[in-house]
Amino acid sequence: MTPRISPDRRRLRAALAGPVLWLALCGAPVLALEAVPGSPVGATAAAFPLLAVAVLVRGRWPLVALALPVAPSLAITLDLFTVAYSPALAVFGYLAGVRLPRARPALWCFAGLAAGALPLTAVVGRTVWPWFSFLLTLLINVVLPWLLGRYRRQYAELVRTGWQLAARMEREARAVAERTRLRERTRIAGDMHDSLGHDLALIALRAGALELAPELSAEHRAAAGELRAAAGSATERLAEIIGVLRTDDEGAPRLPAGESIPRLVERARASGMTVTLEQPDDAAGDGLPAMTGHALHRVVQESLTNAAKHAPGAAVRVRITREAEELAVTVTHPARPAGPAPAPVSGGSGLVGLDERVRLAGGALRAGPAPDGGFTVSARLPTAGGTPAAPLRGTETSATGRELAHARQQVRRRLRQTLAVPFALLAALVVLMGLCHLLTPSWTVLERQSYDRLRPGDARSRVESVLPFLALDAPPDGTPPPPPGRSCVYYGVSPDSADAYELCFAGDRLATKRVAREQPRL
Repeated sequence: MTPRISPDRRRLRAALAGPVLWLALCGAPVLALEAVPGSPVGATAAAFPLLAVAVLVRGRWPLVALALPVAPSLAITLDLFTVAYSPALAVFGYLAGVRLPRARPALWCFAGLAAGALPLTAVVGRTVWPWFSFLLTLLINVVLPWLLGRYRRQYAELVRTGWQLAARMEREARAVAERTRLRERTRIAGDMHDSLGHDLALIALRAGALELAPELSAEHRAAAGELRAAAGSATERLAEIIGVLRTDDEGAPRLPAGESIPRLVERARASGMTVTLEQPDDAAGDGLPAMTGHALHRVVQESLTNAAKHAPGAAVRVRITREAEELAVTVTHPARPAGPAPAPVSGGSGLVGLDERVRLAGGALRAGPAPDGGFTVSARLPTAGGTPAAPLRGTETSATGRELAHARQQVRRRLRQTLAVPFALLAALVVLMGLCHLLTPSWTVLERQSYDRLRPGDARSRVESVLPFLALDAPPDGTPPPPPGRSCVYYGVSPDSADAYELCFAGDRLATKRVAREQPRL
């Protein structure tokens, strides 16, 4: 059992969660300042206040907390992957998945970041290849943690909804069982009306005979008349009471009065069922209490009805044994034989009513699948009357397992979706990179006439006015690094050539230009 946490301790944990999270995330910027050479000090040091703000707003505005580390990460590198901010991006991406009830705002945020990074990398880096690195980092470092957080939220919601639905179904099942028990008691009352009405009619008949006997005195004849009238009135009141107890759609009992178990089995055989009755002579229903006899009849009748509905054509075995003070009845049938399935059968409350009938007779009922795949109904009934037993929960319909299985199925489906989304995005990214690899060579070619017009000493603005929009992402193999203080860009000579034009700038002026040729690898 999970221990309960006091409200004060819960508030203390919530108050300490923010500072602890901030201190944990600040470890990465400290490591970047000390161990990563060439890391921009300003953009890295800005992590401490930015992460503090992100931690403060993570609960109310999770997407704002996620977007705050993105800007300084892009200031450090267009690839978005930095030592200082990568842990923060993963953590806030996960928290956004946990806290956001809908996926659309997060998807719009990711799409906006991807769309905004494309012109930024094209303008600043003069190439589109850093944008693919940005997308890959966004996918692995942000989207994947967000999917994991969203999966956790959906799992919790599905489990909570499953338990609520299971509880509601349990309440409905209990209500149905209670209504079934009340109807069964009404049927029992109807049976008792038939028995008592018959006895009262006999009493009235005998009293009428006494009233007409000439050998009795007038006083005795008057008493017999009063007894006859009282018996008649009692019969009428009993009929009125049973009529009130019966529901509108329920008529008087139509079962044959005093029908024995062999006669019931014979009627089932006449209808086409294969029924075997094992009933020793000492297990006959003679001398049983009325409630026990009715319960025995109902157990066999309901079991044969269920077998005819759910396993038509199966051989049914009815076995009745009698012990010292107890009568045992067992009705079994194997699984339905191969063949066309029977039509759907409505209802499902027969076993509940049967359990109530057996319980009121002082017995116990068990019903469930048999080891061979069939079904078994067994009951033990007292032979000398008994007190009603407690209702058995084993015969009630429980929806908890079914609803939880449905919730687990939904969780598995969401898990498959969570795993499929990043792989689909990664596959789309690979296809896009392949298309870009095929198309960018024609976008990075510098015309020969434009190259010849360039002169060392030209201003950068004049040089850039004749350059293609995109530059090569890397120089030809074997090209030496640029001299200190200079930055070089490379443009294609032709779409099919591995050589490139090298333009090196010193400040705002073109310092040198040359054709960099690919060197063979040793």
